[in-house]
Amino acid sequence: MRHRRSERLARVRVGVMPVRSRATSRLRGTLARAVASRRIFPYLAGTTAALAVIVGVLVRTVAPKDFDSVGEGIWWALVTLATVGYGDVVPTTPWGRVIGGVVIVLGVTFLAFLTATVTSMFVATEQHEEAARVSALQAERDEETRALLRRLDERLAVIEATFKAPSR
Repeated sequence: MRHRRSERLARVRVGVMPVRSRATSRLRGTLARAVASRRIFPYLAGTTAALAVIVGVLVRTVAPKDFDSVGEGIWWALVTLATVGYGDVVPTTPWGRVIGGVVIVLGVTFLAFLTATVTSMFVATEQHEEAARVSALQAERDEETRALLRRLDERLAVIEATFKAPSR
């Protein structure tokens, strides 16, 4: 067991990144681009809808007496994931309640995590844009300073030339 961990650490040190890390990095890059372009909503809506469909089908399979159709299961999953929980449909079987509890915890956690992630990405994007703006202003000021120094150098050269000119 210890040998495997040291092998994994050695692979990471020499730059052989595990597949999971590459996938995570790719997902973070996609999310960062979506946030930067202000088009994160379709990703969030798609993830929530996909999760609701999966859980809706699962709960219909586990508790068919409580959910008359897959559509009703998806409705319940969507409402529960959104932490609204109308109570119009509820699972009564033990496994249905287990799924319900998991969906409630998942919904609250997902929304909190999502809010924190999106907020931090918005802040990071704003900070990056501000840093670029400050850098551009600094470059403009530096160019103005260089131009001023060139003019001063030219004037100093004229003054020096005047003093070095032979007297008549």
